[in-house]
Amino acid sequence: MSERAFQTIGLVGRFDDPAVIEPATSLLAMLRADGRRVLVGLAEGAVPEALAAARRVDEDALAAQCDLVIAVGGDGTMLYAVRLVAGHGVPLIGVNRGRLGFLTDISPEDMATHLAAILDGRYLAEPRRLLEAEIVRSDGTRTGPMSALNDVVLTKHLTGRMLDVITRIDGRYLNTHGGDGLIIATATGSTAYALSCGGPIIQPNVDALVLAPICPHTLSDRPLVLPASSLIETSVEPRFDVRAQVICDGWPLGDLAPGDRLQVRAADQPITLLHPENHDFYEILRSKLHWGRDNRWRRG
Repeated sequence: MSERAFQTIGLVGRFDDPAVIEPATSLLAMLRADGRRVLVGLAEGAVPEALAAARRVDEDALAAQCDLVIAVGGDGTMLYAVRLVAGHGVPLIGVNRGRLGFLTDISPEDMATHLAAILDGRYLAEPRRLLEAEIVRSDGTRTGPMSALNDVVLTKHLTGRMLDVITRIDGRYLNTHGGDGLIIATATGSTAYALSCGGPIIQPNVDALVLAPICPHTLSDRPLVLPASSLIETSVEPRFDVRAQVICDGWPLGDLAPGDRLQVRAADQPITLLHPENHDFYEILRSKLHWGRDNRWRRG
């Protein structure tokens, strides 16, 4: 890879957050000193004063004008950046200013070293599976499709109510899940919401999906690992005063009424994450989940 491969670079983040603007400013200075063209993706408003040396671009048009996008923030920012680059073949880097940071794996302290190596062509490129979700209405109209890197979640609108979710895999009936809803997660999303619902951790290069019930009414209703080629179709049974909604990586796709069907399948094109050469998924698990540490409370 030529060292000039990533000539135009886009920055994405919540630039009104002091914890984000500080590393973003350092990034801008470093990239411009290296002769790179820097764009800032914003939905509206002017470029923050600290990033005035970059050119503002409407965020929906950012990926079409960039060779690389850098997301500065937490995993939520990274998921937002995924929506911007999906379908454009533009690789994505995450600089972590959030809390857990499974996706944004470069710390601000190591940012200069790792980014210099990546721009020099020394990195690991990792394709990640995307999901595509679409609601087929009872009248034949469709809502979507919408993509998701982590998960597609079918959940209830109101607390204190239970959904009955009918699930079919490749046209074959699986189960009717009674509970708060259902998560359909990629291997990437196996460390997100699905993990808190008892789902397994799946290494990102394993081409699989996780089907995880949310607070199942029947305790034997357990998470299920499926081939990534599966077509998952869900619907909800009528219940008095119960409304369901579909959420893709935190963004609403729409309500799911009785008679509607939610269809989830793997998207045709993955996205590509760039990591430092020493990237180690197992080390990330040990670090983020505190494996191998004595976390017992001690006096003194």
